[in-house]
Amino acid sequence: MEIQHVIHHHPLSFIEERSTITDCQGCWRNLSGPAYGCERCGYFIHKSCLDEHKAEVQSFFHPCPLTISTADTCAHCFVCFKYIISNFFYRCKLSCRFEMHVECALKPMVEYSDEESTIQHFTHLHPLKLVDSNQKDEVIFSICEEPCSSSSSSSSSTYGCMECKFFLHKSCMKSFPRQLINHRIHPCTLIFISYTYRENACDCCGERIVSRMKYSCGACDLNLHVKCALFPTIDSEVAKEIQHFSHPHTLALVQNDEEYGSEPRCVACAQICLASAPTFRCSRSCDHFFLHKSCYVKLPYNSVNFKHPFHPKHLLTITSLPYNDHIRTCDACFRGIDSTFLAYSCRESECKFNLHLDCYNQRSSITFRGHQHLLTLLEKTPVVTCHLCGVNCRNFVLRCVPCDINIHLQCLPSAPKIIKHKSHLHPLILTKSPFEYELNSYEEEDEFYCDVCEQKRNQRELIYYCAECKFITEVKCVLAEVLSLISKDESFEREILKDNITKMEIRKWHVENLQQKYIKLHERREELEAKMKELKGELDDVTKEIETTKDLLGIITPSG
Repeated sequence: MEIQHVIHHHPLSFIEERSTITDCQGCWRNLSGPAYGCERCGYFIHKSCLDEHKAEVQSFFHPCPLTISTADTCAHCFVCFKYIISNFFYRCKLSCRFEMHVECALKPMVEYSDEESTIQHFTHLHPLKLVDSNQKDEVIFSICEEPCSSSSSSSSSTYGCMECKFFLHKSCMKSFPRQLINHRIHPCTLIFISYTYRENACDCCGERIVSRMKYSCGACDLNLHVKCALFPTIDSEVAKEIQHFSHPHTLALVQNDEEYGSEPRCVACAQICLASAPTFRCSRSCDHFFLHKSCYVKLPYNSVNFKHPFHPKHLLTITSLPYNDHIRTCDACFRGIDSTFLAYSCRESECKFNLHLDCYNQRSSITFRGHQHLLTLLEKTPVVTCHLCGVNCRNFVLRCVPCDINIHLQCLPSAPKIIKHKSHLHPLILTKSPFEYELNSYEEEDEFYCDVCEQKRNQRELIYYCAECKFITEVKCVLAEVLSLISKDESFEREILKDNITKMEIRKWHVENLQQKYIKLHERREELEAKMKELKGELDDVTKEIETTKDLLGIITPSG
């Protein structure tokens, strides 16, 4: 006969009498008499030990069902905070990692006749008694961690356990939920847990949880301060003060124009905060921290454990650094990140990876066959070099952030070779500049323009060109047509797959282009040096003529 029991994950076979010497996993005595066992795992337990404990119970101190378990490690009871030294204990059936003594789990809820002076509450093992007004000066509330004397509700009734120094407002006890469903921070149900064996970091504010109480989702390993979980949300129409993980202090709604000071900027969108847009600011002394209410809604509700394809090795967190003059750099667009604004940063202390909030929303979407990652189209970047042509990229660069590879959109093998555009009557052909003087020009003052936007362009980038009209346009001015026509180039794919092109070979192409550029620059330098010698000869001749003319003037011009 076999039974399925919560105490073990395999079926247990009934054993009338076992011949070999084995210990019971429940009482640790020699196995004798009727028992159950799993031969595969070597797990055996007396039938009497199994029958002595209920398989599943419901405790006053925890909202989830609890199942019986045998001790395999040293554990703490989450109710009385003492070591569990008995062989049996109860553990949460779900994913809360909540464990407790058998006697603590079975402790009944006590309803006291003098409810005005003694209350049993699920947050604490012992009864909570009404605190005398003379003792309130030494009371620290266990939830808000503030002294009773400075609390706004110091006049409210306070209950506590003087032995454990555990105190609660009566109003808190009445409204304190065992679990939070559909919470703004996390989609799973958050369970209240009292615990003792380790401190967690709050996944909302990032600070350590030291109060022995938290709201937790065991399945997602998410933990929140009680005060962070219960703090008023921005969704409330009457919320004048809120808490957000992006800042260690509470944020207060700006009530009058004078609080804005001299055109402060929102730490999320970097736009100027105006009186017409509801804004929260640091309630203490952080003068630079302003956050639009609309930006608050758009931000995530927790600060850590963000995964992003730009940085697959580590997790990212949203950070708000103290004000200083240090400018960080975004690893996607290479633009600076002002330290007063929010940004995504790598959680690893030795890793300096950072992202703008808006760059975090960029998504990789363009395939470069032979490369393991998708490429992201960035509109503008500081000067980076194309790995295919060796020319600087400024506008519309395809970038692989993890591998630090940059490619002009027009250098992509699948970029269309011929397009039609409303700006010109004839078809336009993708080509390098047809004018030798453009390609050979290294003078900074030389300027070359796009015929569509009439702005300066880089003369060494590929262009779309009409030979009949000598019409030139940059790729950025015909971007929609180019993107709509980018498709797979089968011949290029076969070549890439055949040759197994890798990141190193892409860099090889880059080296080859740089070598060609070096040769051209060397030739240009030789030309300039030759011109300098020629000009120096002319300069010497002119200098001699000046001296001769000066001497003649001295001879024929009377002195005085």
